[in-house]
Amino acid sequence: MSFNENVRLDTSSVRTGGGGGGRGGPGGMVIGGGIGGLILTLILMFLGINPGQVPMPTDPGMDTSRVDTAGNANADLISHCETGADANEDIWCRMVAGENSIQDFWAGELPRYGREWSRPTLTLYQGQTQSACGTASNQVGPFYCPLDKGVYIDADFFQLLQDQFGASGGPLAQLYVLAHEFGHSLQDQLGLLGRAQQDPQGAESGAVRVELMADCLAGVWVNHASSTTDEASGEAWLKPPSEAEIRDALSAAAAVGDDNIQERTQGRVTPENWTHGSAEARQRWFLQGFQSGDLNRCDTFAVDSVN
Repeated sequence: MSFNENVRLDTSSVRTGGGGGGRGGPGGMVIGGGIGGLILTLILMFLGINPGQVPMPTDPGMDTSRVDTAGNANADLISHCETGADANEDIWCRMVAGENSIQDFWAGELPRYGREWSRPTLTLYQGQTQSACGTASNQVGPFYCPLDKGVYIDADFFQLLQDQFGASGGPLAQLYVLAHEFGHSLQDQLGLLGRAQQDPQGAESGAVRVELMADCLAGVWVNHASSTTDEASGEAWLKPPSEAEIRDALSAAAAVGDDNIQERTQGRVTPENWTHGSAEARQRWFLQGFQSGDLNRCDTFAVDSVN
């Protein structure tokens, strides 16, 4: 998707970090994050291995007025991000603009359901940075940390996903990842994330249903993205997606399906170990949200089978 060039980027909920080494933080659980170390075959599942139950590894965050950059090695990642034109040219600015659009959408949408959106932070980094859940790195991939209510993304990860697992490198493929992680924040606010911990793996598990719900929520945002406006410019954040751009998002969804990951890494598919759902299911639930634009159509716990 392309951003309208005149929208003004706001970084009040965006932080930058990274470049550091050393040991991890206090530890904890990540939602939608991978795990590094010996489980190398699964590190590129940017939405994780076992959401809600995977401890972070212990080995070695657009309106720039509100970014916490003190002592930050990666402050320059977004210092140039000012307009939608910047977002169309630069992946880091695209993450900032995507954050702006997603936050504005959910802040306007949730009151329709009697709820208020609590704005999570977005941390953009290169290399490593610290979260309340431990060390964030490319081995972990993008994730949501419920302990500090933050989304963590190293945008360099998208190239790895494209090279290793065949995902599209298009802008909407990248924004789908971002919107999925913000979907986990919404689930956290609605008290749904615990279902992943209670039933952590299997084709119809709570973990899979939580992840597919986040895919659907990402699709809901895409449906409304071209009608969600930037207050500063009065313009919609994004132009309507083309069919090719939707295919890009579907490509990313399929690339991180459990069956695709398992086939590529271990040469066989074991549904009893799934934590995120099949490639087909991930595409289908994204389309469910995109085609309906309805939050209520994302209740993956209301159906007998999600795959």
